[in-house]
Amino acid sequence: MPRSTTRTLLREGDGGLVRRTTLPGGLRVITEQVPGVRSAAFGVWVGVGSRDETGRQMGAAHYLEHLLFKGTNQRSALDISASIEAVGGDLNAFTTKEYTCYYARVLDADLPLAIDVVCDVVTDALIRTEDVEAERGVILEEIAMHDDDPTDIVHDEFAAALFGDTPLGRPILGTEDTILGISRTSINGFYRRRYRPEAMVVAAAGNLDHDTVVRRVRAAFADVLDPAAEPTPPRAVRRPRRHEASVRVVNRPTEQAHLVLGVPGIVRTDPRRYALSVLSTVLGGGMSSLLFQEIREKRGLAYSVYSYAQGFADDGAFSVYVGCQPAKVDTVLDVCLSVIEQVAANGLSPAEVEHGKGQVRGATVLGQEDTGARMTRIAKSELNGETLPSLSQLIGRIDGVSVDDVRAVAGELLSGPATLAVIGPFDETTTFNAIG
Repeated sequence: MPRSTTRTLLREGDGGLVRRTTLPGGLRVITEQVPGVRSAAFGVWVGVGSRDETGRQMGAAHYLEHLLFKGTNQRSALDISASIEAVGGDLNAFTTKEYTCYYARVLDADLPLAIDVVCDVVTDALIRTEDVEAERGVILEEIAMHDDDPTDIVHDEFAAALFGDTPLGRPILGTEDTILGISRTSINGFYRRRYRPEAMVVAAAGNLDHDTVVRRVRAAFADVLDPAAEPTPPRAVRRPRRHEASVRVVNRPTEQAHLVLGVPGIVRTDPRRYALSVLSTVLGGGMSSLLFQEIREKRGLAYSVYSYAQGFADDGAFSVYVGCQPAKVDTVLDVCLSVIEQVAANGLSPAEVEHGKGQVRGATVLGQEDTGARMTRIAKSELNGETLPSLSQLIGRIDGVSVDDVRAVAGELLSGPATLAVIGPFDETTTFNAIG
């Protein structure tokens, strides 16, 4: 009979300990013991997201996120929510393009309850026809709410412009048409095929004992483990698709125009991601950033200005968001492109690089003060097949970013074909002279 295997992945200087057990059936259980806290975060991460849907299934992964909380053979929807809320905990889920997470954060004494509830939700959802119909209306309302907020939808429009009609270019929520058209049979089939233990990572962080967590998870998954199964390997890193410059304009009678200007980025495991993080921080990572200073502080052209990078298994994006008056879009674009072109040609100064490294370093350390963030870090590392660095190693990689590293990644990425998405009171044939 196959046996579980356990490895110690990391010993932190503060006494923290990260261990991983792979159960028969391929289910991985990874924990981080965090000294000095009285809470615990627990999550079941499924290596399935919106990019795993066919076109007709668009929105299925997110639909499941709703349906799994509607009831199991042991618990009603009210039982599920009330059990965690009764101990002051937080129970929730989220769907991304490449994975889905169901999680709870509770006091350390209530971790056994969190394990039982979250595992029950993931492994024994009923997916009843009446629940599918009830949540169909809820999801349509969520889509309507999302579509009413141009600061949300402009990012979907940018993804559609950059990645085209591919799974990465499609909205996570699906569309009104796909949600109206998807059947209970299709959703249940997606659940039964995709939500297999070998495709999951169970992660926990906080005041906990690894062996106790493993025993409880093993018991919770006992009925669904296939002893012959092996852990699903990380998504393959394929050659990114070729991107072309494009402009996508959505005509809305808004008081403010919302635009995202971006270029193809790097895959999430690319070692240059630390240099890109520094670059993004200096360009648009705060009130002292180059774009914020040029667009808001010096010219008063906008209120919200920021940049961000996204990395997927086989592609990526680097983007800048600005919200401004419609009449100022061309001016804002001129400023954005001028700053970007200058950085692409010359990189950043040593002082700017040091400033950016300081911001990234601080955000990284402060972000790990929370057990939920620690749980997320170890789970993503396992799903992505990466070696988990210690916090000191992570800081070392950030500190190791050089001026030349930033210049190289800026020169390669920022010189690429630009993609622009704009929402505002514009004719949809508008091309904007600054792009193309």
